[in-house]
Amino acid sequence: MKIFLIIIPVIIYFLPYSLYGQTRGCTDPLAINYNKTATINDGSCVYDAVKISPVSESNLSSVLRETSGLLSWNDYLWTHNDNSDINIYMLDTIRGEILNTFPLTGAENNDWEEISMDETHIYIGDFGNNGAGNRTDLKILKVEKNSFLAGKPSIEIINYSYPEQTDFTSPGVNNTDFDCEAFIVSDDSIYLFTKQWISNRTSLYALPKSPGTYTAKLKATHDVEGLITGAVYLKSKKIVALSGYSSSLMPFVYLLYDFTGTDFFSGNKRKIVIDKPYYQVEGISTVDGLKYFISNEYNSIGSFLTIPNKLQVIDLSIFLKKYINTITGKQDDSPDSNYIPYPIPAGDYISVRCKNDSLRHLRYSLIDMTGKVVKSGMLPDETSGISVNGLPGGVYVLKIGENKADRYRIIKK
Repeated sequence: MKIFLIIIPVIIYFLPYSLYGQTRGCTDPLAINYNKTATINDGSCVYDAVKISPVSESNLSSVLRETSGLLSWNDYLWTHNDNSDINIYMLDTIRGEILNTFPLTGAENNDWEEISMDETHIYIGDFGNNGAGNRTDLKILKVEKNSFLAGKPSIEIINYSYPEQTDFTSPGVNNTDFDCEAFIVSDDSIYLFTKQWISNRTSLYALPKSPGTYTAKLKATHDVEGLITGAVYLKSKKIVALSGYSSSLMPFVYLLYDFTGTDFFSGNKRKIVIDKPYYQVEGISTVDGLKYFISNEYNSIGSFLTIPNKLQVIDLSIFLKKYINTITGKQDDSPDSNYIPYPIPAGDYISVRCKNDSLRHLRYSLIDMTGKVVKSGMLPDETSGISVNGLPGGVYVLKIGENKADRYRIIKK
């Protein structure tokens, strides 16, 4: 009895200690407010503003002037228009050329805005609602994959409405918070990300993915300071990437990652601006979570500017590679053991911390994304740093050494 009485208090004493020993905070080393002691991501990470440029872009066929959703599937890209066109187009991933066309015979395109998939079906969102803002026939088409590829699509319908939309008097064009152009599909649900013209926020709604008529369930609302137009979901990596543009037509990608379950706004939230003004981006897709395809529709700005419909590729490795390696258990192959450039993003200076002083007496080169060396010299001491004042914002490569050179991606604000 004495031993029993002694053991029980010890267990009771140490159990709370293990539970309360966890520290909540920002766990992303790329954030301004990174807390290296934090063990639980509380979604509080804050990031410097950053702007990137596409690594490549290709003109799309004039058939796809109103390209909207974008999907990666079977080593191809798939897209559609948001007009009356009922075709799904298969594209190559290099030039965005149309390789094949698959009509959804029997379907109607009121305003198709997004395409997504699960293991057995593709889903097309016929829920664009910016014209009058008062649609009562919002729906998602659910198409069995094998029948689709065979040219005899088996189509089921998921009808839905927003519980908060009770007044169906038209507010006019582009004047509603009940528009939608983005959704993702999980194991058992569909998640909508609304395009809110008035508030510049997005609301997350959940729907069953079985055919039927439903009232969407509001899960959360988040201020993205823009209009959301596309979404892609990598469940295994806990990443959702949203495409969109600001009220002044500056495109961006809004990253949600390291979240809990399907509480997509509970983790890191980072906005990355794409330096392509007036590009009305409509679709986003990825396979690995590092390289993303972005599509934009044809756009005419008055009589002075025309933006062709294009397929662009952006590289987000510098933002997500370490995170993905941590999630997947993959070893990071970047040469961080010798040098640590900081801060990222950089302001006027880049400081470089060395593993030991013998590594500092080497030449460095700073190279832009066109391959041009924009700055070079002997690596300065850590306190002096490399001045990047006057260089345009964007992504650069810092090369240290000559033959067996170490290379690091650098972001300039």
